[in-house]
Amino acid sequence: MTRDNAKRPVVRIGMLRLSDAAPIVAAKEYGFFAQRGLDVRISVEPSWANIADKLSYRQLDAAVTLPPLVFAVTLGLRGVGIPLIVPMQLSLNGLAVGVGKGVADELGMEGTPLEIGRRLADLLPPRRPRLRFAIAHAFSTHNLYLRHYLAAAGIDPDRDVELMVVPPADTVRAMQDGEIDGYCLGPPWADVATRIGVGRTIAPSSEIWRNHPEKCLAVRRDWAEANPAVLDDLLVAALRGARFCDDAANADGIAAILARDDYLAVERDTIRASLPGGGPGHSVFFAGAANFPWVSHAAWFLNRMARWGYLGQDVDRAALAAGVYRPDLFRAAAAKIGLSVPVVDAKIEGAHDAPWTLAGDRGGIPMDADLFCDGQPFDPTE
Repeated sequence: MTRDNAKRPVVRIGMLRLSDAAPIVAAKEYGFFAQRGLDVRISVEPSWANIADKLSYRQLDAAVTLPPLVFAVTLGLRGVGIPLIVPMQLSLNGLAVGVGKGVADELGMEGTPLEIGRRLADLLPPRRPRLRFAIAHAFSTHNLYLRHYLAAAGIDPDRDVELMVVPPADTVRAMQDGEIDGYCLGPPWADVATRIGVGRTIAPSSEIWRNHPEKCLAVRRDWAEANPAVLDDLLVAALRGARFCDDAANADGIAAILARDDYLAVERDTIRASLPGGGPGHSVFFAGAANFPWVSHAAWFLNRMARWGYLGQDVDRAALAAGVYRPDLFRAAAAKIGLSVPVVDAKIEGAHDAPWTLAGDRGGIPMDADLFCDGQPFDPTE
């Protein structure tokens, strides 16, 4: 489908050097955006702070980003704020909690991630200085998932360890230089740390919350309201990119593109391990309603942000979740390519220990397990 784009705005999308930006890169490189008449310019940024600032100052129209950061920017919790919306999720899973080789040798790698975490808790009381764990940003999934894991293992993330912000692409160097003892990292950087021998994964994020939401597509609300048809085409093309990336048969080609210097500038085989058909806990880009912007996911992030003191108790979290996450926009785009989408906007999270079927408007949607490591489900209505 080719459209006259003479009067359509250029769409500026930001991303970091992370392989779970693959659906947007694929939509650009394989022509899915162009087929919808879109001129998309991808800007590779050095940090989440850059992403947030460029959205706030309208230097980007959209970004591959982190749900907690979307809420922080919308509320003005860091720097200049601007309202954002999330019309689409881009990936599930993909992060990893790891420690340096010396700590890993002390812990031993036998047992489940939670058992290893409990052994880590036993190591901490006499240890001074505290172990330092790198996270991508204070308002990141990395921070919230790491905190959830540590707390489930009996570790107070504010008292027993030190969490420090390190841009993902700089974390491996920080490990090599002894600046940090562990990390929660996105793909492909945890694999890089493992391959060069400076880190060992103790908990894939898929073992903290199975099939958890990871990167999302955030769009400035003012831009979305001014360009509804462009946004609709953007979502259709991004959905095609997500479906393409979720097919393991396409992973070699996608890894080769992502490995280029203008994207990740990382060895292709390392990137390949984080894509479908790769290693444990790899990113999921399409299966299991991966792209649906669940309001219950938004509610969980806001609940955890409040739990750890990043969000005031006076914030109407239910209204904020429903205002930022926009399944209505997703449904309109998905209908154009005949996808079955959930008939509800929210669900109980962490309630399934085995594959199950979700009701969809064009038939049942196969879903995978979604348990939390502590076994406690989250009901967004409570």
